[in-house]
Amino acid sequence: MLLHQRIYAWMQANPFKVDLAGAVLATLVFAFPFLLGGSGSLVEFALSAAITMPLAWRRTRPVPAAAVQAAACLIQLPAVPVTGLFADIFVLPMVYALAAYAPRWASLAGLLLAMVGGVLFVLQYFFLPSLQGGALTMQLGGTAIAVYLVGIVSIEAIVLVCWTLGDLARTRRLAMESLRDRARRLEVERQQERDLAAADERTHIAREMHDIVAHSLSVIITQADGARYASAANPDIAVSTLGTIAETGRGSLREMRRLLGVLRGDEHSSTRPLPTLADVGDLVEGVKRAGLDVQVRTAGSMRRALPAGAELTAYRVMQESLTNVLKHAGPQARAWMDLEWTPRGLALTVQDDGRGAGADQSPAAASSLPDGLASQTAGPGQGINGMRERLALYDGTLEASPVPGGGFRVAAFIPYTEA
Repeated sequence: MLLHQRIYAWMQANPFKVDLAGAVLATLVFAFPFLLGGSGSLVEFALSAAITMPLAWRRTRPVPAAAVQAAACLIQLPAVPVTGLFADIFVLPMVYALAAYAPRWASLAGLLLAMVGGVLFVLQYFFLPSLQGGALTMQLGGTAIAVYLVGIVSIEAIVLVCWTLGDLARTRRLAMESLRDRARRLEVERQQERDLAAADERTHIAREMHDIVAHSLSVIITQADGARYASAANPDIAVSTLGTIAETGRGSLREMRRLLGVLRGDEHSSTRPLPTLADVGDLVEGVKRAGLDVQVRTAGSMRRALPAGAELTAYRVMQESLTNVLKHAGPQARAWMDLEWTPRGLALTVQDDGRGAGADQSPAAASSLPDGLASQTAGPGQGINGMRERLALYDGTLEASPVPGGGFRVAAFIPYTEA
């Protein structure tokens, strides 16, 4: 940064120090010379100092500073009736400061008082001496009165120009403060939007992770528990069961790699399409291989295609519902899944005849879960909340409740997105 730039930056950061230095310099030049004239000049020195020193507070305390200066100027009229004071010129910077930094009422009052003071200055030090000396009487036919009027108008014009410049500076300062305040508010709003977007993305990722991991682990745990007991009587069962476990694990691993690749922004990651309603058959077959008897019924025909996100939501709802049946319905449970296309949208229903979602999970299954995940998959709350959040994005609804006589029922509805 150049020297003049550093000086300007320091002056902007320290306005009171700059004003104080200017006031001291003005006092040294316009007030202290009166001390050299003897004791008779003490009044001139005091009044000049009272006019110049308030300039130090012209920006920080403009109203009290202007009041002190105005009082000194008024006292000057009877106290220094002949010569006046050179320090009177500093009334103009005070008028500018009042217009730029003081409240509006003080700005207008200062302008009026300065204009009245200009008239009194001309009358006191020019008009009255001429009148007392008889010069005005001799020159009545001349230009004396016109000269005094021109002087008054000139002083008032200078005062008005100083006030106008200060008012323009005030307008610019307020505009800059408004822009800075708006910039701060926009930055806060942008930060809030980023936080909300990050929270929404974390929720989305948590739903995807839960759907992928919970379903796969439920199938794997169910198969492992079944194979452990059945293989004692028939070892051949373990071979097919381990194959199902391996296939389910590979599918879950592919889904996790795809999700992590998207999070990393990896261009070379898998771009395999997300599951849609066309993949429901594979989902049901996987659940059947896990040992759950599932019957699928489809009714009606779609009036228009659902968005890709809505189809993914429908798939995840069915996946989570069947996963909960695997975890909570108990052995020998059966499930029914209905897909009905209505004029308004798609209605999904998944119901089982097991012991209900409130039953505890088997100790063997619970002990097989990794630390930190058991609390998420031990009950239906996490999955149901995720389904409800997914459906809310597409104005869908969800009802999940136990069925009288045993079992659990999940009913979801996804409406068409009307243009």
